[in-house]
Amino acid sequence: MECEWKPDEQGLQQILQLLKESQSPDTSTQRSVQQRLEQLNQYPDFNNYLIFVLTKLKSEDEPTRSLSGLILKNNVKAHYQNFPNGVSDFIKNECLQNIGDTSPLIRATVGILITTIASKGELQNWPELLPKLCLLLDSEDYNTCEGAFGALQKICEDSAEILDSDMLDRPLNVMIPKFLQFFKHNSPKIRSHAIACVNQFIISRTQALMLHIDSFIENLFALATDEEPEVRKNVCRALVMLLEVRLDRLLPHMHNIIEYMLLRTQDQDENVALEACEFWLTLAEQPVCKEVLCGHLSQLTPVLVNGMKYSEIDIILLKGDIEEEDEAIPDNEQDIRPRFHRSRTVAQQHEGDGIEDEEDDDDELDDDDDTISDWNLRKCSAAALDVLANVFRDDLLLHLLPLLKELLFHPEWVVKESGILVLGAIAEGCMQGMIPYLPELIPHLVQCLSDKKALVRSITCWTLSRYAHWVVSQPPDDYLKPLMTELLKRILDSNKRVQEAACSAFATLEEEACTELVPYLAFILDTLVFAFSKYQHKNLLILYDAIGTLADSVGHHLNKPEYIQMLMPPLIQKWNQLKDEDKDLFPLLECLSSVATALQDGFLPYCEPVYQRCVNLVQKTLAQSMLHQSQPDQYEAPDKDFMIVALDLLSGLAEGLGGTIEELVARSNILTLMYQCMQDKMPEVRQSSFALLGDLTKACFQHVKPCIADFMPILGTNLNPELISVCNNATWAIGEISIQMGPEMQPYIAMVLHQLVEIINRPNTPKTLLENTAITIGRLGYVCPQEVAPMLQQFIRPWCTSLRNIRDNEEKDSAFRGICTMISVNPGGVVQDFIFFCDAVASWVNPKEDLRDMFYKILHGFKNQVGEENWRRFSDQFPTPLKERLATFYGV
Repeated sequence: MECEWKPDEQGLQQILQLLKESQSPDTSTQRSVQQRLEQLNQYPDFNNYLIFVLTKLKSEDEPTRSLSGLILKNNVKAHYQNFPNGVSDFIKNECLQNIGDTSPLIRATVGILITTIASKGELQNWPELLPKLCLLLDSEDYNTCEGAFGALQKICEDSAEILDSDMLDRPLNVMIPKFLQFFKHNSPKIRSHAIACVNQFIISRTQALMLHIDSFIENLFALATDEEPEVRKNVCRALVMLLEVRLDRLLPHMHNIIEYMLLRTQDQDENVALEACEFWLTLAEQPVCKEVLCGHLSQLTPVLVNGMKYSEIDIILLKGDIEEEDEAIPDNEQDIRPRFHRSRTVAQQHEGDGIEDEEDDDDELDDDDDTISDWNLRKCSAAALDVLANVFRDDLLLHLLPLLKELLFHPEWVVKESGILVLGAIAEGCMQGMIPYLPELIPHLVQCLSDKKALVRSITCWTLSRYAHWVVSQPPDDYLKPLMTELLKRILDSNKRVQEAACSAFATLEEEACTELVPYLAFILDTLVFAFSKYQHKNLLILYDAIGTLADSVGHHLNKPEYIQMLMPPLIQKWNQLKDEDKDLFPLLECLSSVATALQDGFLPYCEPVYQRCVNLVQKTLAQSMLHQSQPDQYEAPDKDFMIVALDLLSGLAEGLGGTIEELVARSNILTLMYQCMQDKMPEVRQSSFALLGDLTKACFQHVKPCIADFMPILGTNLNPELISVCNNATWAIGEISIQMGPEMQPYIAMVLHQLVEIINRPNTPKTLLENTAITIGRLGYVCPQEVAPMLQQFIRPWCTSLRNIRDNEEKDSAFRGICTMISVNPGGVVQDFIFFCDAVASWVNPKEDLRDMFYKILHGFKNQVGEENWRRFSDQFPTPLKERLATFYGV
């Protein structure tokens, strides 16, 4: 038996001194403490001192002892594998002996230390740990039981997977039944630990728990009305998770569970209410939702609506009761959330709409209460109402309409505000049923935009934006014009939260209204430009977005000298103020990209400095990136978003200015830079560089052509559909290049064709990627029919189905010429799927004369080939509209 380790008095004093100093607020003291700690780590028994202070030195104050344990925990994290055996055994023993310390702080610190050691050695190297902790649960001493449970809860949170694996002789078979016994313990803290431990194993459907699932559920029901909020919260959390994984066991009790959750959603303790409210969100995703909930809607609806009011604490935090004109107060930089740049993706226009936007969920329930913790009862209740509106549709309105009337005209602003939020939350699910009420409601909401409470004004902006689609579908003078007039006033509100909500709502309105806004452009620009001089930092970023969206929505209508005169000076002034390192360049560059594309030649006077700076940003970022790769400890990695946004703005310039960008390209090294960007490891960089390649190919191919031999192999290796946007833009660029190359494309076909055919036949490929792939295959076939036509049979069917829904345009035209040319080279390749070809031909509204002739020849050729009788049998399978179109346009 080795003798017990004893600290050296002098060493102990040194370490205590260090622990005291580390509690000093002074940063330079902090730094020197850090260095000394690093040095002390060289001594093998330094960690013995730390555990000694934590567990034995009861003369010291608790914060110092706890800190000693936390420093030890960090050492375990960083260096545990280098601890000598004697040291790690000493620490383990001390932990187990002191898990029941009388101080809750010391107990918790020991618990954290135990968990950290357990997660380092994956529990195998400390086989006595779990049996010992389980044994300590039975201790008569409360502190010991609570300390052991605290440690077990942390281990269950950190190591759930290992506990449920063969690595450790399946300890859960013992632990879970043991935990269940403690659900009835007389201490609320212990009951709460017990449920929290078991809760870790629900989602993973752990076998040991599934065996005892009925007794678990029974025990939960027994604790349903526990007086301790923490216990009720854990019960609710358990039921929400069981709903996802063991609905079958809950169904027999569903009526009672729903009644219970209705009560808990109104719990006095907001944390309990929030956990319970999650139940409705989870239930809405289950197919049984409608069936089990329909009888309770009349009770649930008022509960959710009630939860949507701002709580008293929210109102204090949001200064809701003080009339706040804060527009002159600069923003707190920490409040500005990082924004994500959405890189360019090339997409096709569809019949009857603007551009297909697959990520169209910008108008989620985010009424941005930034100052409050992100997720709270109000947001959860609103989200639940939103999903339930989508499940029950207009059935929900039966229960809501009587409530809404009362709320929307309520004298108390907090109540009225929640009513407006309700109206916005149900907009998507209950739209059909709401339509009869909108002619009255929209004018009422437009009036609420000038309410004296800022929080009412801001939520009204959001709710109106959720009904923008309907507003735009009505005659403009009825609702669009009054709504726009009032929203523009709110953009200039004296309250920053209202400015932000109005700007976001206006961007949604722009997307819906598109060219309907053209008559009001001068009026809109007036407001947006005035906001420039008025806005603080955070809202400026949203303003850029509103201007960019306006440009996207009205397109070339923006290209009028008087509009350019209003809009460009403030944008260029900001552009000149911002340094190359400033992240505010992102939204400004995005905005300019939309503006350049819309203005076309109207952007010429601003083109050169903008072009130069973008090229510089790309060059700087690449250089920094290379430095970082060669000497990572000397140079930090650059923020590649600068390069991505710059590439996207260059694309906007190329698209807007077309051939006039030629001389700028000639005088710069952009193609060399693009060659590097196309090989960057970050997918978003490659995505944007392929978009630019396609745009430069269209604008000034003479400069791109010399690089094609270098570019094509890179494009070929990027046809990986796992990275949808990269693949999409590479595919589109190949199509644009082939049109310019003509027959000279021949040596490159083999690099790309097989991948493209594979992508077009792949299940679950997104629509945009399918369409671009089809167009590119068609274009390759147009310029090199001999190379592509032999594969016709492998792609003709998905080719036809993916292009039947896009609008007539240049890209569709060249692709169909390609398919016709290939059919003439290999008519056999289309025979089996000829009905699909007929359908695709019929999707053209008015093809160019010579393309129509190509269609005519192929249709009649096929008919003559098979003979009248067979053609009649064949065409009898056609749906009537297809038969009629082909007869009318092509006489077959």
